[in-house]
Amino acid sequence: MCGIVVAVAKNNVASVLLEGLSQLEYRGYDSAGIALMNGGFHRLRTTGRVAELNKIVNERKLQGKTGIAHTRWATHGEPSEHNAHPHFSGEASRIAVVHNGIIENYETLRQRLQAAGLKFISDTDTEVIAHLITFNLERTLDLFEAVRDSVTELQGVYAIAVMEEARSDRIVVFHNGTPLLLGLGTSGNYAASDASALIQVTKRMIYLKEGDLAELYCDSYRIVNCFNGSMSEVDRIVHESKLTTEDLGIGSYAHFMQKEIFEQPSVAANILEEIFNTNSASPQLFGDAAKHIFTQIDKVLILACGTSYHAGLVARHWLETVAKLTCNVEIASEYRYRNPVIQANTLVVGISQSGETADTLAALSYAKAFGHRYSLAICNVAESTLTRQTDLCFLTRAGPEIGVASTKAFTTQLTGLMLLAVVLGKLHGKLSNEDESKIIGALRHLPVSLNRVLRAESEIKVWAKKLSESQHILFLGRGIHYPIAMEGALKLKEISYIHAEAYAAGELKHGPLALIDKDMPVIVIAPNDELLAKIKSNLQEVRARGGKLYVLADNDSSVESSSGLEVIRLTEYAGLLSPILHTIPLQLLAYHIALIRNTDIDKPRNLAKSVTVE
Repeated sequence: MCGIVVAVAKNNVASVLLEGLSQLEYRGYDSAGIALMNGGFHRLRTTGRVAELNKIVNERKLQGKTGIAHTRWATHGEPSEHNAHPHFSGEASRIAVVHNGIIENYETLRQRLQAAGLKFISDTDTEVIAHLITFNLERTLDLFEAVRDSVTELQGVYAIAVMEEARSDRIVVFHNGTPLLLGLGTSGNYAASDASALIQVTKRMIYLKEGDLAELYCDSYRIVNCFNGSMSEVDRIVHESKLTTEDLGIGSYAHFMQKEIFEQPSVAANILEEIFNTNSASPQLFGDAAKHIFTQIDKVLILACGTSYHAGLVARHWLETVAKLTCNVEIASEYRYRNPVIQANTLVVGISQSGETADTLAALSYAKAFGHRYSLAICNVAESTLTRQTDLCFLTRAGPEIGVASTKAFTTQLTGLMLLAVVLGKLHGKLSNEDESKIIGALRHLPVSLNRVLRAESEIKVWAKKLSESQHILFLGRGIHYPIAMEGALKLKEISYIHAEAYAAGELKHGPLALIDKDMPVIVIAPNDELLAKIKSNLQEVRARGGKLYVLADNDSSVESSSGLEVIRLTEYAGLLSPILHTIPLQLLAYHIALIRNTDIDKPRNLAKSVTVE
């Protein structure tokens, strides 16, 4: 959830490190820090934003050709300057450490190191790493070996970067589960948690594998793997990143979330590029081995968290309707602590925007350990941990999503999951050529439909003004649209800080109806489907108790505005794809309410984009 940026170069790296941190702000953080090597360590830390750190660095004119920088999302110890990274250790030969992840055995190590005379000044598990490396450095006299020995004692999922004051020409980094990559430049070498932090200086990236220990110099590097037993140097593929600085810019928009909402028609077109000139979807969309694997499976298990979990809930309807396959959807953080009944011919689908969601990765590993044989990643980031740990992969091609509250990643996940339902339905003989052609045609039309729905923004702004003072809001949906109600409530909670809950509309009379009064607005998804009559009955239940209704309907839905009931019509009913279209106004509503409430829309409090800790 934190961000690491590392540089060893021919020139001053302060600006490179700070720009890298600014590109990692989307990951979520509550403090930031930097350490530069220039005749000794020079460190600055703050509980403010990266911009504040940048200002202080410029005021003090700090420089250095070697440095590490970090944004911290607090786990062990409150957000404070003394808990912020980098952490120092040692006296005569000090080292500096930054760290992402969690060290699970830090308490045992801390007690041992304190008994050895090392003094702790922070509440973090990171400081344990710094002191442990210092302890081992006294014996090995070489930083690379000291880090190698130290990581064999550390338990958990983490990444670290280490500098030694006595050697200003190198930095050592280690990767164990939490993302870390190297950037190879013409005037220096770098490392970071995300390619976006390094695109300013290089497009040549090496994605480290678990157990990789790397030593970076200005003009060279070496990598060994601590887990393969040999400790000999290993070769890793150098990738050319396709990211551009334009991809990471905000353009003319006020917030990244706003930009990403309006990018959804174009990213939908990107993901559907391969079916624009055909009436069918090929298994090849999911990988070379997809056809063989898909014909072997008879069930689907989806593992995901948050927004991705809601995408999975929608997909369950599609897989049951289109492919006639049983589908279970599990919250990844809960699944890993159960003793599930294993059915070997189940396709395990992990969904994650970043591909680094710790709970989803752990749940996938758990499922595999229990005996599940086949796996698929639905992910937005190539070379992420999730894509490397699954047999098959579908990249959603949404481009960088900077806003913490997911928007375009969600709609592209849904699009990919519909394609999965179509492919599985075809391979299992449950989907006719005619029905497949209809679904593919509807998918090809999706970018146009998304553009039409975005035109409702002016009406959504009117709703936002009315709802912005609310303390609580209920969201209702039925059937395949209930998960969309859940997603709408989540978006509102994330960025406006209004308490919002979603219910299946049929559940109103089983408890939630007690909450209804004039101060409890109710937002209802009412597409023109087979459940519309049921939804209309639910609307009457709310109106009879003085509730104020805000209804999202299709052009041909027979729901009319009246006293206490406002309707926004979106577009024609889109059949199975209707959930994707009804997502957009809920994203816009959350955005405009948050805008009125003046919250930090792109970086909401207490949250992180990539949840890389449990």
